[in-house]
Amino acid sequence: MRITTLLSSLLLATSVHAAPAVAPDDMSRFLDDKGLLSQIDQVRQNVSHKTSELVVNAMGYLGVPYRRGGNTAETGFDCSGFVKAMYEQTVGLILPRKAEQQAANTRQIDRSELQPGDLVFFNTLRRAFSHVGIYIGDGKFIHSPKPGAQVRVENMGISYWSHRFDGARRVTTAEAASATQSGAAWSAAELR
Repeated sequence: MRITTLLSSLLLATSVHAAPAVAPDDMSRFLDDKGLLSQIDQVRQNVSHKTSELVVNAMGYLGVPYRRGGNTAETGFDCSGFVKAMYEQTVGLILPRKAEQQAANTRQIDRSELQPGDLVFFNTLRRAFSHVGIYIGDGKFIHSPKPGAQVRVENMGISYWSHRFDGARRVTTAEAASATQSGAAWSAAELR
């Protein structure tokens, strides 16, 4: 009886240690056979390229003046107009026009998860999500801050921004598609 129990325990221990080594190989083989590994790699590279391109594109607008309701370099940008323009030009995704609408149509993430291209929101007008910028990395974001100012990079760690931080959001294609459909209704309503 003891030998049977010992052998069973040994077999169980061996299979537990062997299973993780076999499963990833089988999974890799399966993914490779279906051509999914290269597709996953391609998506990862494309996302990385697009966020890098987004940040570089946004940096090209440093110095453009703030203009309430503005959404072009020619007329100037307000905060949400700047974010909307950068995503349309670089990623091809249409976000809603207002900061609070952009927050509502993007996926909430923890501040510790921030990556370049994510959106950062602040309470600057005594209401949630009243200001938005694009995270560029290293605790910094780019935005169009206020009348009389220009598109610039700021540190989220300084007291002003740190006390007003409302949250971080990530734009995904599914949410942007939903926002695009809803955004059309918002745009029509705003024109009236």
